[in-house]
Amino acid sequence: MKQIKWPLLAFAIAAALCMMGIGVAIAEKSVVGILGAILLLIFTMGFGFKTKKKMRENGLL
Repeated sequence: MKQIKWPLLAFAIAAALCMMGIGVAIAEKSVVGILGAILLLIFTMGFGFKTKKKMRENGLL
């Protein structure tokens, strides 16, 4: 059985919340909210991929 990679799980949950935030901002017709959620999603996914790369390089994956 594989071990759970908690940092990667946290990034995945945060990215999903950002995607939900985009939907809520669209429903509220908030351009600032939409742009903010998109930027937050990009940064969250970027840090997630960066963390995964580091973990792979260190032999943790």
